[in-house]
Amino acid sequence: MLDYRVETFLTVCRDMNFTKAAKHLGITQPAVTQHIRFMEDHYGVSLFSYQKKQLSLTREGRILYERLTSLTNDEEKIQEELASITEDKELVSVGVTMTIGEYAIVPAVSAYLARHPEVNLELHYGNTTQLLEQLKNGKISMALVEGYYPADQYDHINFSHQEFIPVCAAGHGFACGTPETLKDLVQERLLIREKGSGTRNILERSLALQGMSVEDFHSYAQVENMHTIIELLQNDCGISFLYKVAALEELKNGALQEISLADFQMSHEFDFIWDKNSLYSESIKGLAEELRPESPTFPAEPLPEQAPLKSPLHLDSKGI
Repeated sequence: MLDYRVETFLTVCRDMNFTKAAKHLGITQPAVTQHIRFMEDHYGVSLFSYQKKQLSLTREGRILYERLTSLTNDEEKIQEELASITEDKELVSVGVTMTIGEYAIVPAVSAYLARHPEVNLELHYGNTTQLLEQLKNGKISMALVEGYYPADQYDHINFSHQEFIPVCAAGHGFACGTPETLKDLVQERLLIREKGSGTRNILERSLALQGMSVEDFHSYAQVENMHTIIELLQNDCGISFLYKVAALEELKNGALQEISLADFQMSHEFDFIWDKNSLYSESIKGLAEELRPESPTFPAEPLPEQAPLKSPLHLDSKGI
């Protein structure tokens, strides 16, 4: 069990306010101050600076916050591990983003559960932002994300490499006639995921490369579920940008079609990520390797032939 003053320090880091931290902890503000002074004396450094009525972490304070957060998360994992020994069952807790969870991870998880009947599995869903927060708070041990993340804070293993494409209903009538470039689509309604979603983040970065934004489109519909977006696409309610694996069945049966553009061809990585400082890093890495598919790219089966892109331009999202 970590020292109670560690909890005080982490709470102040989250609130950046001694009074709020005292309220959350149910102690007095002088007690909070005393705990922080003890930590500073113990480590021989200043942990916070106070300038223009604004509290902030020093460089040393930031390092200590990151290390103690990792230790706190590991302590929770230790408790789970000890409990699993008592129950004679291992607990595996993994977070996945919506697109991956609904369309890409199920075969890998099914195979893993078949090989490990003794394991208790918790699969948590959320957008990339939510999963990063769950990792930070120790709710999950590992996340499978499609969006961008601070690479300096996490170790990672690639899960797969996916095409990211513009899509519409088969036979959709474009306002511009036949679109040839990304800017030709701005007269359309854009079906888009919520802020914090990896899918939206990737689209926004791609648009920015062309000097564009979501607001440039005639209108948009924000939807927090990929199944709903695909149904709206089939009902010809607009266009969208998504991973091909998410609309594979609809592309195969001709309900949806890929929009061929001269200036847009993109792919992105799906990565397993976990706390770089975790004591459990090696075991988490082993889990990630076991959950990786045999092929790094989905789908394995070819789609019906489609019109080729009008340009060989390729944007790899890692370079964005």
